[in-house]
Amino acid sequence: MAVRKKREEKLSEANINKVIELLAAEKPITKKEACEILHIAYNTTRLNKIIADHNETLEHRARRKAQNKGKGVTEQEKRTIVKYYLEGSNVSEIAKALYRSPAFIKAVIERMGVPQKLPDTDYQGIRDAMIPESCVEEEFKPNERVWSARGNCIALIKREVTKSHDFEKHGSKCYLVWEIEMAECESPYFGLVRNAGHNACRLAYDLGSLRHLQEYL
Repeated sequence: MAVRKKREEKLSEANINKVIELLAAEKPITKKEACEILHIAYNTTRLNKIIADHNETLEHRARRKAQNKGKGVTEQEKRTIVKYYLEGSNVSEIAKALYRSPAFIKAVIERMGVPQKLPDTDYQGIRDAMIPESCVEEEFKPNERVWSARGNCIALIKREVTKSHDFEKHGSKCYLVWEIEMAECESPYFGLVRNAGHNACRLAYDLGSLRHLQEYL
């Protein structure tokens, strides 16, 4: 069962686990201190429910993972993995959602030729990132959904801009793309915003085709 929370409350799994460990320690913290760590109002009834719901979630996840153990990936799981991964979810988050192990999810991603999304803090890795062979293309069409290695994200082709760049120097066509930083977000000014991002000029060899994954997007 998902734990309901207010914006200021810190009810992540890691933080709840921390509180549970501290409550069970040799010198346990008080329930008031536990509420402070979680940034919730001092309410022992709610604290107990948060912990109970958290434990129920972990038990349910363990049961589902045990049921899935040894079973091959389904077509629905493939669609979910590709969609979530390319929209920014990491391997651990997808594994939790599908009740699979991170190693299982990673193996599926690699087998399907899904471009590797790197941590946003891995500047060197993003700069040196290579497009998987299954994604390599020399030309793209307007409105085509692609992977931007330099942007480390999904992007939409807007138009070719090769003429305004030195084709001979780079040996590659160039495209103006819209790099999607967030697939969907809530703005206090504009309401629900889809495909929030920015414009960028990218060479074709830094863009990965997702045509082989279209049936899963």
